[in-house]
Amino acid sequence: MGMAGLFNFAASRPCGACSSFSSVPYRTSYFLPMKVAPLIPSRVVASTRSSVDVAFSSRSITGNFSWEDVLSTPQSDSSAEDSSSYLQGYFEKVKLCNRGSEKQCEFLPFVIEDQIVGFIHNGFADRLRTFKDVFIFPRDKLYGSPFDDYVSLHPILKTPEQRTIAVGNVVKCLGEEWVPGIRNELFPVTSSFGAPTFFSLERAAAPYFGIKAYGVHMSGYVEKNGQKHLWIGKRSRVKPTYPGMLDHLVAGGLPHGIDCQENLAKECEEEAGIPRSISNGAIPVGAVSYVDIDGCRYKRDVLFCYDLKLPESFEPTNEDGEVESFKLIPITQVAEVIRKTQFFKPNCSLVIIDFLFRHGYIRPERLGYLDLLRSLRIGDCS
Repeated sequence: MGMAGLFNFAASRPCGACSSFSSVPYRTSYFLPMKVAPLIPSRVVASTRSSVDVAFSSRSITGNFSWEDVLSTPQSDSSAEDSSSYLQGYFEKVKLCNRGSEKQCEFLPFVIEDQIVGFIHNGFADRLRTFKDVFIFPRDKLYGSPFDDYVSLHPILKTPEQRTIAVGNVVKCLGEEWVPGIRNELFPVTSSFGAPTFFSLERAAAPYFGIKAYGVHMSGYVEKNGQKHLWIGKRSRVKPTYPGMLDHLVAGGLPHGIDCQENLAKECEEEAGIPRSISNGAIPVGAVSYVDIDGCRYKRDVLFCYDLKLPESFEPTNEDGEVESFKLIPITQVAEVIRKTQFFKPNCSLVIIDFLFRHGYIRPERLGYLDLLRSLRIGDCS
C-alpha cells in the first residue's frame, strides 16, 4: 500500500454536529491515519518460536511476555525490504495513540475564562450536572459545541484554589466507578503550556475532563562498539496501567508546580537510580503529541522528549517499585520491536520513533518519511 493518502489532514466529520468545531479558533485541527491494517490483535507473534498474549481494553493494555520474547523479535534486512511497506509498522503505532476521531461530536467544550481547556463527554457531563454549585452549562454554541451548551465552572469559584478544592471534591464523590485509578496527584489545567493555571485536577480525572496533560520521556542510550543501545524498562505487573509492558528508562507525567527539568531529575532518581550528576546531562530534543478518544476519555497529551548518553558501565536500579527489570538493547533491535509487536506502552513508541528520526535510523528515502514525521505531532502541541 502506498503512503499517499495515508493521512487525512482534516479529520473526517461523521455527523453534522462535529463540523461546527472546524470554525472555532480554539479548536485543534487533527489529521489521523486512514486505511491502516487492524491494530489490536488478540495475539501478537513475537517470533517463529513463541506467541505472546497482549490483552487490550478501553483503559489498559496488559503484557504477558518475557525479555526472551522481546529479543526474539525477528530482524529484517531494511535495505532489502519494500520501501512502500517498511514504515507501515510505525504508522500503526501512531494510529494506536490517535483513536476515536469520529467520536469528537460526543464531547462538550470545557470553558474557563473564555478559554477552551478541555472536552467532556456528554454522558460524563450529565453526571456533572448534579453538582450545581460547581458546574454550569451555559446554552451557547459560541465555542463550537455540537450540543446546545458547554461546560464551565460556577462563577462563585473565582480563584484557582477554590476551583481545585471544589472540583477535587466532585472527583472524590464520583469515586472509582466514574474516575478509576485515583492517584492523589494534581495536574495543571491550562489552555497551553506555560499559560496561567486555572486550577489543578486529579491526574486520573484528566482524560475525563479532556484537559491537556504533559509529561517527560527520556531515551537513555549507550554507545558500544560504535552502535547505539537503548536502556528499556519492563513495567511492574502490579502497575494499574499497562502492567508488564515495555517502557522508557525514565518517563513520567508533569504535575502541577514543577518544571520539566526538575521533574525529569526526580523521575531519574526514582525510576532508574540515576543521580543528578548524570541526569543533568539530559538534553531536551523536542516533543511529540497525540489525541486519543476512548469512551468517555479524551486524552490530549504532549510529551517532552530528552536524550541522555550514559556511560557504558552504568546499570539502572529502580527505586520506586514501578519497574520490574531493565535491559540494554541495540537500537536496531528496538526498532524492530516497535515495528513488529505491541510490547511497548503505546505512547513510548512515538518517542522512540522520534529518536529513530533524529539519530538517522529512519531516512528520507523511505516512502512516507514526511508523513510519519508529521504524525508524531498530531495533537495540539501547545
